[in-house]
Amino acid sequence: MNAFLLPAATLIRREWIRFWRERARVAGFVAAPLLFWFVTSSGFGDFARFFTGSLTLTLMFSAVFANMTLIEDRREGFLLAMLVSPAPRASLVAGKVFGAASLAWAQGAVVLCFAPLAGFAPPLANFLLALAALYLVAVAFTALGFLAAWITESTQGFHAVMNILLMPMWMVSGALFPMQTAVPWMRLLMQINPLAYAYALLERLLNTNPDPLLPSLALSFGVTAAFATLVLIAANRIAAD
Repeated sequence: MNAFLLPAATLIRREWIRFWRERARVAGFVAAPLLFWFVTSSGFGDFARFFTGSLTLTLMFSAVFANMTLIEDRREGFLLAMLVSPAPRASLVAGKVFGAASLAWAQGAVVLCFAPLAGFAPPLANFLLALAALYLVAVAFTALGFLAAWITESTQGFHAVMNILLMPMWMVSGALFPMQTAVPWMRLLMQINPLAYAYALLERLLNTNPDPLLPSLALSFGVTAAFATLVLIAANRIAAD
């Protein structure tokens, strides 16, 4: 157990140290997502409508692109050193995924504290559950980013691949338009999009009057947890090969 926990904990700590040493990254930690929410909401004249969508977008991008450190580790030789060490490959995956996910979760948690400005006043229990849901979503998309970073040779390629995947996922998650107003083929995409269930999970926890046509809380949690589990298993499998 120590052979697994110590390397994983060391990698998690390393992710946080690297983050605090990058001043530009720290400066944009809160400013970027809040600016996106303010501009988007101001344009549509509805701060409540886009808060959850902005929160999921912030969380998704922060979780995925934190994995660029994996590409840097490969280029600098640190990844090779980890691979030839006695530490199990699963500890490498756990350290990188949960380290990056904790950074994404912290960013999402800070943004979540601005929910009252959007008119959301969830009960304390719902707020705490939303914090837990944020971490689940962060783990899911960090593991997805790990998969892409593991097979991508450059940060440019990683950016291109993930942007092609992430923006369409967010656009058909329910953040821009509800499922019931979409055309049939778009509605089908929304029904198979895991981010749509993450969005519904957070919306039902934060909004005291959510859209009744959103997926149920239980279904949203189940799909999000299943997606997180699947990509974590895939990340472990690809690292073990």
